[in-house]
Amino acid sequence: MAETRPRVWVSQPLFADIVGRLREHFDVIETVQVGKHPSEQIAAALATCDGALVTLNDPIGAAEVANAPRLRAIANVGVGYNNLDVSALTAAGILVTNTPDVLTETTADFGFALMMAAARRITESERWLRDGQWRQWSFETMLGGDVHGATLGILGMGRIGQGIARRAAGFRMRVLYHNRSRLPAEVERECNAAYVDFDALIAQADHLILVLPYSPAVHHIVDAAAIAKMKPTATLTNIARGGIVDEDALADALERGRLAAAGLDVYEGEPAINPRLLALRNVVLTPHIASGSLATRRAMVALAVENLIAALGHGPRAGDPPTPVNARKPGASK
Repeated sequence: MAETRPRVWVSQPLFADIVGRLREHFDVIETVQVGKHPSEQIAAALATCDGALVTLNDPIGAAEVANAPRLRAIANVGVGYNNLDVSALTAAGILVTNTPDVLTETTADFGFALMMAAARRITESERWLRDGQWRQWSFETMLGGDVHGATLGILGMGRIGQGIARRAAGFRMRVLYHNRSRLPAEVERECNAAYVDFDALIAQADHLILVLPYSPAVHHIVDAAAIAKMKPTATLTNIARGGIVDEDALADALERGRLAAAGLDVYEGEPAINPRLLALRNVVLTPHIASGSLATRRAMVALAVENLIAALGHGPRAGDPPTPVNARKPGASK
């Protein structure tokens, strides 16, 4: 009897030519429509699979893998993986991988662009123009904040934060950062960045960019108290995860002129958006597209595919996926 090929689930429609590489080694179950799957649907999909290729639309924890005895690996398409309960998956003997590095520069580009759009009121002025409000040039129309020479604060100084800091050099910005741990001196010199504590960062920044990974420890770290310490002329840009910011506190500050502007690419309840944010003129809103260049999204899927193939013991890196997040629990049955 021929040996049964391993089976993998691809949770969202991705680039067909890249995902097609999985068929060299596995039977592939593909999802044909983009969507956020309910827990029971994810559990049913995983029940007979050896591996899965998933995105942030797919929350997976103990309940979703409880009846998936064959499942050995989950490849997440994204550098962030707060959609996955890594502790529970590790305990179940499931290897988790992500896709760092390939999206660093593209995401840093976007973060800097979003910050500039908020500071210079770009989307606000475009809407005003398209609405037919521009009837005469005025010296004081849509005055925004300068980026060149300003103080940039970066909360979360990993690969993407460092990329943003390098871009700031071209604008002669003073760069401050706060991180769980201070960077080596040579990296600080390369980024022309100075380490400060959290309170100093938010108080001194003209433009604050959030690039830290989400965890319960940083839930609403930017809350009403933190925003109250920021300059009223400052901007806040979030390309990290939505739960880091208390969106009602942010809306309060933007409504009251306590903060000049914000640029948001991520939201606590996405794809649902806090209606107070939608109503504000001084916030730039984008639909979680910081890594969304064609080349980068293809590279992310390619790395996730490579991870899954290797994690399931195939290909030139069999047993050694390029970017693991965890390790299978010693002694686990899988």
